[in-house]
Amino acid sequence: MDTIVILVFIFVYAGMMLGRIPCLALDRTGIALLGAIILLAAGKIQPGDAWMSIDASTIALLLGLMVLSAQFRLGGFYARLTRRLGEMDVSPKAFLAYLIVCSGALSAVLANDIVCLAMTPVLIQACARRRLDPVPFLLALACSANIGSAATLIGNPQNMLIGQTLSLSFAGYLVDSGIPVVLGLFAVWTVVGRRLGRQRGEESATDDVDVPSYDAWQTSKGFFVLGGLILSFLFTPFPREIIALAAAGLLLSSRRMSSRKILGLVDWQLLVLFSGLFIVNSVLVSTGCLDAAMNALRLIGVDIGHPGWLFGISALLSNLVSNVPATMLLLPTATHPISGAILALSSTLAGNLIIVGSIANIIVVEQARLCNVSVSWKEHAKVGIPVTLITLVLSAAWLWLRH
Repeated sequence: MDTIVILVFIFVYAGMMLGRIPCLALDRTGIALLGAIILLAAGKIQPGDAWMSIDASTIALLLGLMVLSAQFRLGGFYARLTRRLGEMDVSPKAFLAYLIVCSGALSAVLANDIVCLAMTPVLIQACARRRLDPVPFLLALACSANIGSAATLIGNPQNMLIGQTLSLSFAGYLVDSGIPVVLGLFAVWTVVGRRLGRQRGEESATDDVDVPSYDAWQTSKGFFVLGGLILSFLFTPFPREIIALAAAGLLLSSRRMSSRKILGLVDWQLLVLFSGLFIVNSVLVSTGCLDAAMNALRLIGVDIGHPGWLFGISALLSNLVSNVPATMLLLPTATHPISGAILALSSTLAGNLIIVGSIANIIVVEQARLCNVSVSWKEHAKVGIPVTLITLVLSAAWLWLRH
């Protein structure tokens, strides 16, 4: 056992669990980067090996898809869609259903974090104009974005990592995820629909939300590129990261939209978080510490490589340290043929359990707070807990039936 490596690993993953280090202004990204720096400074990994430990294909895929999602945000598409939903002459339950379907569908092919970031303030304004309590709709937005992102290998960062590392088939994974995701979105509508309160007596006063104006050309260009991207993933043998980068390059070559604006919406913090965790986990694996831990667990009857154990531990760990760090830690154990689908579904669906279970939840709650709307842990738990349990049971049952 290497004491320094173990201590750094504990430091990093404790930071992932807490979200910060007491007395320091470090967030999860800073903690992961600091852990990698300590290992480099201590000579536990050489700079060249550190670079090699970073999965370039995953980083490239993330970057390309972030640029694509930024195109839609700058084109005003998310705000336009949310406003149109709010203007529909339908009942609150029908409005809720349309919101869930749109949020889930968008999150399946675009970054769910940006979908939540762009839609939350406009959704609050739409609820105010309809004289509706925005909290249930905000909870539905977060839950459906998480569930929808589980549908594909590009819906969220952990799915991208799993797909790239295990070389999963894009179409093959859709078969594993499709039914649980559709039923999961229906579960969100059922659970949240029961919590819809009465309409407010008068329209709440809200300021106009500061969002990009709708640009039909930029939005159309984004959909054209997105369509080509999905078709390429489904029907061509080209590496997904190369296709995503080519799509990003095409969008950056614009006469009207500044590349600085597009790249300004890229989540560089997430890319640094990935890089830091790649290095820390690589060193842990190279020392044999992870194998020793797995052997110790087997002695007490816990085989992480078994589909059942992997599903449960992934769901639990994703709520303790967040789904990306949990997925990185468990990927070396993913040796069973359905391990990829198990990790992708369980880590993503478990993110609805508590507010800090996923970045999408945190974004919705923080954006709502900026709009003077409070979403408490208790309010989230009343929706998040039943939705999480239902979707995890559905996905486990479907995977068991299929495999």
